[in-house]
Amino acid sequence: MPMFSINYLAAGAAALALAIPAAAEAAIVVASSGPSAATYPVGRKLDDAGTITLRAGDTLTVLDGKGTRVLRGAGNFPVAAAAGTPAKSATFAVLTMQRSAQRVRTGAVRTGVGAEAPASPNLWFIDVAKPGKRCLVAGQPVRLWRLDTKAAATYTLAPAAGGAGAAVTFAAGSGVAPWNNVAIPVTDGGRYVVSAGGKPVGTVETALLPAQPRDAEAMAAALIGKGCTAQVELLAATLGQQ
Repeated sequence: MPMFSINYLAAGAAALALAIPAAAEAAIVVASSGPSAATYPVGRKLDDAGTITLRAGDTLTVLDGKGTRVLRGAGNFPVAAAAGTPAKSATFAVLTMQRSAQRVRTGAVRTGVGAEAPASPNLWFIDVAKPGKRCLVAGQPVRLWRLDTKAAATYTLAPAAGGAGAAVTFAAGSGVAPWNNVAIPVTDGGRYVVSAGGKPVGTVETALLPAQPRDAEAMAAALIGKGCTAQVELLAATLGQQ
């Protein structure tokens, strides 16, 4: 399966190293289930010096500057990750990089185990196979992404409320294509139908962020606040990889 190369990750990290601040002294809940879900809802921020108390049947995913951890009850767990755990700032930098069309890398990243399909390699790409709600940074170019790059493919974007559509064409071998923001302007709260071969694939709903959050915790909070669940899951899964 195509993956980011170690060289590319290193290059991306080096290019953005000066732009990535030190990790925040906090953590945020990005997934929660079980008896304590009401106590630790998705989006709750946790003091780095605090303790998480879980009951039997609880599963909690916590994200901080060192990545994501999945905690399972019953038990008491420190919010702070164990000493020596490597920070994930380089991975975060690559995942959230705003790239020009000429410099886009299209390798997918694995988000789970078993037969689960790889996910988009960039937090801002819109997967044409799974449109849904997507957070985007205002003023930044929008890219559509596909996993299968073997053959050329054309999709159509059209406002859900009606109006003229615009074609989006992926060249053979390419996994990324630009959204035509002139023909179909991206707006906060906009809804757009994605079609292939004249048949609707799904609807994209866009939510605009005023600026790109500077670190993983702030990013998770912003995405959760806007209801961009798929991107929260991608962020958590990617930062949890070893």
